[in-house]
Amino acid sequence: MANLPVIDMVKTGQNIGRLRKQVGLSVRDLQDIFGFATPQAIYKWQQGAALPTLDNLVVLAAVLQVRMDDILVITDPGARIQISA
Repeated sequence: MANLPVIDMVKTGQNIGRLRKQVGLSVRDLQDIFGFATPQAIYKWQQGAALPTLDNLVVLAAVLQVRMDDILVITDPGARIQISA
């Protein structure tokens, strides 16, 4: 059986928080950009409890001025290496 890459949700969440701060946005700013009624989704992303949907990831990358690859932290369990920006 092949070892497939896996998204590290916690490290991806840490990336989202770090990148958000780098561009000077608050959680509330992202909440407004996405039109969310509450900030819970963004907090879940940052905590690694959930990942943005693909369409939200595309928007998030544009807002944070990075590529989607710069947000996601992918691990390859077979090689024990981390692929991230």
